[in-house]
This record gives sequence, structure tokens and C-alpha cells, in this order.
Amino acid sequence: MIKSVLRLAESIRSWARNRKTVSADKVSRVFKFRYACFKDLLASNTELLTIISDIENKLSGQDVFGMSYVRSQATRAVFHTLRMVKSLDDLSGHRYPALFNRVAQINDVIEQELAKTREVTVPDLVLPYSKVTKETVDWVGGKNANLGELLNKVRLPVPLGFAITTRGYRFFLEENQLEEEIAGLKMNVDSDDPQSIETVSEKIQRLMITAPVPESLEKAILEAYESIADQYGRSSGTVGRIPPKVALRSSAIGEDSELSYAGQYLSVLNVPPEKIIETYKYILASLFTPRAISYRLNKGLRDDDVAMSVACIVMVESVASGVAYSVDPSQVPADRILINGIWGLGPYAMDDVITPDSFVVAKDDGFPIIEQKVAQKAVKLVAIAQGGLQEFPVEPELQSRPCLTSDQVRTLASHVLALERHYSYPQDVEWALDPRGQILILQARPLHLEKIELKRPELVGDHALMVEGGVVAYPGVGYGTAFHINSDEDLARFPDQGVLVAGHSKPQFVIVMRKAQAIVTDVGSITGHMASLAREFGVPTILNTKTATKSIPHGAEVTVDAYSARVYEGCVPELMDLRTQRTAAMKDTPIFETLRSVASWIVPLKLVNPTAANFAPEYCETLHDVMRFVHELSYREMFHISDVVSDTEGGGSVQLRAPIPLDLHIIDLGGGLSGVSGYSRTVTADQVASIPFRAVLAGMMDERLRSAGPRAIDMGGFLSVVREQMFTPGSMEERFGDKSYAIVSDYYVNFSSRIGYHYSVLDSYCCDAMNKNYITFAFKGGAADEIRRNRRVRAISNIFRAHDFTVEVREDRVDARYYKFDQASTMEKLEMLGRLLQFTRQMDMLMHSESSVELVTKCFLNGDYDLCGNP
Repeated sequence: MIKSVLRLAESIRSWARNRKTVSADKVSRVFKFRYACFKDLLASNTELLTIISDIENKLSGQDVFGMSYVRSQATRAVFHTLRMVKSLDDLSGHRYPALFNRVAQINDVIEQELAKTREVTVPDLVLPYSKVTKETVDWVGGKNANLGELLNKVRLPVPLGFAITTRGYRFFLEENQLEEEIAGLKMNVDSDDPQSIETVSEKIQRLMITAPVPESLEKAILEAYESIADQYGRSSGTVGRIPPKVALRSSAIGEDSELSYAGQYLSVLNVPPEKIIETYKYILASLFTPRAISYRLNKGLRDDDVAMSVACIVMVESVASGVAYSVDPSQVPADRILINGIWGLGPYAMDDVITPDSFVVAKDDGFPIIEQKVAQKAVKLVAIAQGGLQEFPVEPELQSRPCLTSDQVRTLASHVLALERHYSYPQDVEWALDPRGQILILQARPLHLEKIELKRPELVGDHALMVEGGVVAYPGVGYGTAFHINSDEDLARFPDQGVLVAGHSKPQFVIVMRKAQAIVTDVGSITGHMASLAREFGVPTILNTKTATKSIPHGAEVTVDAYSARVYEGCVPELMDLRTQRTAAMKDTPIFETLRSVASWIVPLKLVNPTAANFAPEYCETLHDVMRFVHELSYREMFHISDVVSDTEGGGSVQLRAPIPLDLHIIDLGGGLSGVSGYSRTVTADQVASIPFRAVLAGMMDERLRSAGPRAIDMGGFLSVVREQMFTPGSMEERFGDKSYAIVSDYYVNFSSRIGYHYSVLDSYCCDAMNKNYITFAFKGGAADEIRRNRRVRAISNIFRAHDFTVEVREDRVDARYYKFDQASTMEKLEMLGRLLQFTRQMDMLMHSESSVELVTKCFLNGDYDLCGNP
């Protein structure tokens, strides 16, 4: 009987369907254009989240920054928002012109805020460190500004040196008329062509290296060097002897930002005086290395927002050197200082070439040494007379001797504590010991404890460890009652002072963040929307723990340590000290107030619920709102990409030969198939390279489904199917025998499938960047009566919920979403979806009673794919 119905359906289909044929080339161009728009949108979404995260970190007030930073980040934020809007508008067929107007309005307000702050330029080509503080950061860059701050405000010993200012850099370009020539060369850069970047980089760097340093700039640099050389000679008793060598370090504007590509600019150690001018030009030219050019292109940075200052510092003949933390990350409470040190120059300590000595010092009067571990230090790095660095063996009698005496340890500890008190924040300090036994501070920066990966004790006191691991979105400590969030109804019941525990981070949690003592989730990213909100509200947050919902019982009293990414049972008094609100070094400055005003139009997120009535362009108040709206709508647009083939005969596709019950045709947007020639008309499953589609096929071809055998069919269900198909207008030509299409790339699939009497669309992106990953799935149709179709969608929705999907059911349609999980989890769900697509064949005929809903759900979840014989 089934075969006769299918034959009848096929005969109806032959005259009912009348599709227009479109060329394969045109179909391919349409898909590739839309997919390119989508990839651009995702890339800018990632960049914008990173910008917002960096601004939020700066709003804590611990990092030094200037107006160049504020302007640069505001410009980049607007650039990436507009890029997202344009991508969505192109993707949708130009349905969102209102978004361009909204971004323009927000940009106008940001420009007005920036115009309120008048930037002061510095006329000096060089500045001695006696005139440098954090307020001069726009002229001398972060490294120089920090050293000047240590010398002039904290009164700590630092190496002799001076800053060659950004005015010197711009003067060098102006005098050699390089600005227009560089701009002209950069017109030839193609961001998608690495060779063009290499060629342009080589030409620009050659221009800068061969250009002469203006006489007045050279004179200013050499006079400043003579001044520090004279000071060095008098203090060291070496006047008239060999002049000291220097370290020339890049101190570019914005170089110490969280967004900076670490190490992309040049620094040179142990430079003799006769090579200072030549080396200076090499450091300026490092602004235009291939990776620096590519970095600025991809990050939306203008060359106008970047300028190079250079630090010229007398080389310290380091007897010993190392790093110190004003808070020992391996211990709680925060009353201990950790000092690490080695013989010789510091790079061997920073790069973990040698295991350092370690000293743990209490912050009590006299700085008692609590613990000392002396390592075997066989080699050291030394500056040699000819210039450059060289490794030498450590003298045998020194290899197992501490590199610092007890008095030197205590002196260094007092310096480190002075820095913490000045900045009102834990500090990460680089230090050196000179031949006269003086401790010098080389650099200090905020110690972001959430980024330290040092070993910690398994327990604090007698408290059981419930969770360990994950990533810290916002550091701090929270104590309260664990409250699991599984639905919007749970959010409405969230208690004051509770600890929010959830499977996935969601921006909807914002409504309880003022109540929450902490947030802990199984899955999430520190650059996601919810992480941004947690930072905005200052809620200690640990994401991506994998096990929080299983390991933390609902109602349990817990202490969340969002410094070490741990959750303890009960209240941990030792950690409560870390809850103290810290002040911020930058917060009383005009520049900070400007950043706060500008950030109010960039950072806040108010558009958090995609189903709310105000989820529309006209309600976007900030760039973050626009980003959230565009990101959400992009999924919907990509979900319907397969509609393009509905009016074609699948131009440009190849047919899949695989043991699945589908007439499946694949359109490759690039990287989705391998080993396919231009003449191929069929492919095998082994030739599918698309990561998400390969996972779906693995589920569909699961041996357990093929071995399940024929299912027993309820006759009432079968007659219901026949009745609906014979008497529902237009149903047969829509539901029997149609082709299925998969539009694929390396990380993407849009799969519209027709199995049996059911129609589904799967849209997924699956890569190693968690924030880009998603699955959207719709399942509709069915050949039985309304009651059986309703039972079917309830069974399917139960299966999705058991697999952590967000599910919505409307009549005979199921919509499921799975967003922002890691690649392995996303692939696992895609494989499950492949099995589910096979499992649902002829399900309508089997849904003969209410008990079938629960039984079908149970069978699938248990891997019993023959439906327990007869549901």
C-alpha cells in the first residue's frame, strides 16, 4: 500500500511542479556572496566584542591610557558596527536601511563627546624621565609613561633613560615627506593577498630605513644620551671609560592595550651609542612590518591612530633579574608577595628558559620571608661588549645559591608593595639587580589575576572544592546560595544575594545581575554578550566550567573564587577579604571621564531578548545594541539561504552517493568538499570536508539506525497518513520525492532535507571560535492528522531539550537553537541531529497514543532506534 501511495505522489509531482532553471554559475555567485557577507559579519562581531571587553577593562581604571586610545577604540567600534550592518543589509536584500541611520546618530554623539576634550600636543622631540608621568602617555607611549610614573610619583629606582616622543616620529616623516608616499603605497595593499602586504611592507620599511634622521632630531637624541651617560658615569664611578650601551624599546601609542598584538614592534637590547640613530629608524620602520600592517587592517585601526615613541634606557648589567607579583596568585588570602629570580638578564625568566628561585614574602612590617625555594640555575643570559646577548654558564658555586640575599628580597618586596598602594591594584613587576647591589624596577603593569595560570592548593582551609577550571569573565569573590537557571520563570524567582548557576551564558541574565553575588556556567566565552554585561555590573563570573550545573547543587551555600576559577562549598572566610572594593588610579582624570562618556554609547547592552517587542532597530541605544540585533538577525537570514534553490533545479550541485534515504544535492561555497573535479556530478561521504555537515552525515549513517530494521506500523496511523495526503490540497506535490540540498563550506552548512513526509532546515556554523558556533533547526510537516503531528513535535521537542537546545513549538513545527558552544559540543549535537532526522521517518504513523510521546523520547535518548519494537 505504501508503494502505491508513493507512485501516486510521484505522478502528481510530475505535473504539479514547474521550476525555473537558473544557471549553475549564477546560483554559485549568489550563495558565495551571501556567505561572504555572513563571514564578514561574524568577524566584525568578534572584533567588536573584543573592543567592548577592552574598554570595560580600562573602565576599571587600572591601566594607563590616553586620548589616542579613546579615539582609536571609538573609531574601531563604529567601523565594525557599520561593517556588520552593511553585511546584514546585503545578506537580507537591503531590508535594514534604518540601522545605518541609527549608527550614524550614535556616532554623532560619540564625536561630540570626543570634541569636548582638547588634546594638548608636545613640542619636545625627547623627554627625560624626570618629565614623564602617566599623563604624558599620548606623547611617549605606555612603556615610557609607566617608567616615568614609577620615578616621579612612586619615587622608586628605575634605569636612567629618556623618551623619544611621538613628535619625533611625526617630525621624521614630515621632513622626509614620507606620509604621502606611505599612503600611496598602502593603496596597493589587498587585505586578502599576503604577497601584496609583504611587497608594500618591504617598500615602506626601505623608505624609512634609508631616509636620514633630521639633524635637529639626531642632535636631540644624542644630547639626551650624553646626559644619561654622564649621570651613569658619575653614579657608577666610570666617567671617561667605555660609554654605556642602551636598550631601545618600542613604546607605540596603544601598544600596551589588551588589543595589541604582543611583540609586533621591535625592541633592541645592548645597543652601542654609535648605532642608536640607525637602530631608532629600524624601530620606527617596525610600525610597517607585514604583520603590523595586517593587524591594523583586520582590527580597523587607522595609521593616524598609531605613532611610535621609543624608550632609550641605559642597559642594566643585571647580576640577577626576574618578576614579582604583589599578590601571590598561588595563595589566599592576598597578604603575600611572590618574587621569582634568576642570574643574568630577565628574558630567561620571562620565557621560562630557566626555573627561577622563588621567595614568598608577607606584607607585614619588616617583610618576613615565609618561603624560599632555590632552583639549580645552570646558565644565564649576558650583554656582551660587542653588542647583543649571549648565553654563558653560571659559575658552579652560584648555580644552587639564591640570586637575592634576604635584605634584597625585603627591599624588593617594599618596592612592590609601594606600587600596589600607588595604583590601588595588584601589580606585575619586572626587576633587575645591578652590580652595585641596587634593585631597579624595569616595568610595572596591572596583575590581572584571572589570567595567571600558576598552581594553586586544592583546598582553602577545610572547604570542599566543588568546581575547578573554566575562564574568568570578571574577577572577584562572591558568596551566596546557588540558584539554577533553566528558564525565564527561574529568573523571576532569583533571590537577592544568590549565586547564579546555568548551563550556558545568556544576556537575559542581566535582569538579575544587580542581585547576583556571582555567576557560574557550564559553557560560555569571555568575549560573549553576557560576559560583557557581567563586567559592566561588576559581578564575579566564571564561564565554561563544563560541570557547574552537575557539581553545584541547587540551594547549596557556595563561595565563588573568580580569581582562580574555583567554587568552594560553604563560606570561605579566607576569601572574603578579596571582596573589598578597590579604587582606581585613572578614575579621577579627565581622560577617564571622556572614556566613560564615550563608552556609554558603545558598551551597555539593553536589547537582550530577541522575542521582546522592542527588539527592533529603533530601540538600539548603543553600538552593543546594534551588534546584538544584527547578530541575531543574521542567523535568521542564513537560515533561509536554502530558499534560493527553491526556484532552481540545483544549478552547480553534485549528488551525494551515500546509504541514506535522500536525493541529496550539495552546493560547495568553498572548502566544503575535497577531491572533486569540475566535471564531477556525484560525490561520496568521504569527500565531504565541511565540519558541520560531516557530523550530520555521521549521525545519519549511524550503523545502529541501519541495523534497527523495519518498524511495525500502526494501521490507524498509516490510514491517517493516506487520508491526509489524499484530501489535503497541495500536500503531495510539496512533501513526496523532493530533492534535498546542502549548501556547505569548511565550517558552514545549510541543509534542507525531506525525509519521508517531513521537511526540515538545519543551519550551522562550527569552528574553533566558540562565539561563532551555532545550530538552528526547524522541523515541520507530517502526513498524519493534527493530533499525531502534535504528538510528534512534542516528542521531538523533548529530545532537543534533553540535549540542551532552546526549543519553541508552534502547531506542527519545532524550532530549536544551540548557540555559542565549543566545537566538540557543537559537532556532538550535529551528529545527534543526523540520527534524529533518520529516526523521525514514518514517526507520524507510530504516534497512536499519548504514551507514544514519552516512549519515543525515551527510546531515542537510550539509543533504542527501533522504537522498542512497537511503540
